[in-house]
Amino acid sequence: MANAYLSSCSGVIHVGANAGQERDLYAAHGLAVVWIEPIPSVFAKLCDNIRHYPTQRAINALIMERDGAEHVLHIANNEGASSSVFDLHLHRDIWPEVAYVDAIAMRSSTLPSALQAADIELSGLDALILDTQGSELSVLKGATPILGQFRYVQVEAADFEAYRDGALAADIVAFMHGQGFALKRKQRTARHHAGGRYYELLFKNRTR
Repeated sequence: MANAYLSSCSGVIHVGANAGQERDLYAAHGLAVVWIEPIPSVFAKLCDNIRHYPTQRAINALIMERDGAEHVLHIANNEGASSSVFDLHLHRDIWPEVAYVDAIAMRSSTLPSALQAADIELSGLDALILDTQGSELSVLKGATPILGQFRYVQVEAADFEAYRDGALAADIVAFMHGQGFALKRKQRTARHHAGGRYYELLFKNRTR
């Protein structure tokens, strides 16, 4: 099963939370969860959705490679799910109904800084899940000081330019290999008509 690895984890950091759609899945595995979501209105829904889950908490932050950098976060019309700091590109070919309808200016944080500001201990949080619509490599680079503390890292990525200038799956695989992670699973989740694909990439720390 795609989520079988969660059975060997004790806690998850999920960056790109949206409204916390996986909250029941994580609760079923008995996991502590830290959700991170940048869009204020979506963050409010997330907080409401997890209010009955005592081991789950949320942070409102835009996670990127650097602290304090200014970004424009484009808000998508599918309840924010496809929102990104990058422009839509070939993403439109798969989901033509998705469009940007708003934008907000935000300052970014690295993952270590956001966790520290929220007074969150990394101990026990051994899985990192990223779904940040093209900025996953930036998030990973900013998290380099703490990446080695995770047993598993799951990343959504495409092998085509779904978002303009967004990182490709091959870039993420190469980066994670350099950080001591092996690619354990590459599961296709969507397909571009010209042959490109979206994947969930699961990495395992070679030392844990």
